[in-house]
Amino acid sequence: MSHAPDAPEAGSEAPNLDFAGTTPYEDYVQADVLTHLQHLRSDDPGEMVFLVTTQVMELWFTVIVHEWETASRALREDRTQVAVDALKRSVRELEALNASWKPLGQLTPAQFNSYRGALGEGSGFQSAMYRRLEFLLGEKSSSMLVPHRGAPRVHGELEKALQEPSLYDEVLRLLARRGLPVPTEVLDRDPARRHEPSPAVEEIWAGIYADPDQHSELIRLGEALTDVGELVWRWRNDHLVATRRAMGSKTGTGGSAGVAWLEKRASKNVFPELWTARSHV
Repeated sequence: MSHAPDAPEAGSEAPNLDFAGTTPYEDYVQADVLTHLQHLRSDDPGEMVFLVTTQVMELWFTVIVHEWETASRALREDRTQVAVDALKRSVRELEALNASWKPLGQLTPAQFNSYRGALGEGSGFQSAMYRRLEFLLGEKSSSMLVPHRGAPRVHGELEKALQEPSLYDEVLRLLARRGLPVPTEVLDRDPARRHEPSPAVEEIWAGIYADPDQHSELIRLGEALTDVGELVWRWRNDHLVATRRAMGSKTGTGGSAGVAWLEKRASKNVFPELWTARSHV
């Protein structure tokens, strides 16, 4: 007796259920791969949500890096609207990324401790994709390549991202091409070094915002960057709060300073002159 599904009636709206191999959905999404990447290291039932949430964060990092690289390339080509569109998409993606803290934000110390030991020296600051995200924001540091020396492909990608201009570097170069007086020392800065706030750049942004009729396109770009900066700040603060709640001021996994290190990170703004310029408009 055949166990094949009944053929849909002619003209019916029933979907096709009979495929020779895997489904087209599986071929595209690779769901079977994704849903079998969870290799738990403890017997605690709470570890599953911790692991899956972390993996989801990595996927969002990947999407956001793609958007910011798209925006950087568009800015180099003077396609400002394409860059703004990519930045706006990344805002929605950052909102989804930040929501990833919700499943972890209520962990008590006892709940986290029940599987924390199984993480060994694993820590989020070792994430290569997150490091690429930070590099695109201008938060450059060659020392952050060290953990990846044993993975040549990953190390090479990070080295390339370190040496390339950041998203904000490309913005400042665009401003210079538009005739705005971006200092030479800012434009010629070694792109592998962290961006430092510039009073001259702050003055440029203040002038842009003070003249919306002349600079409407640049204001749209500035506001898209500000939206990104706000959500990056929220990401860092949500990370800080979740960590405080789960482990207090104990040393972080991987030997980091834990909450103290996160507090330092949370106090910084990306695209700093976009924030300070508002006091002078």
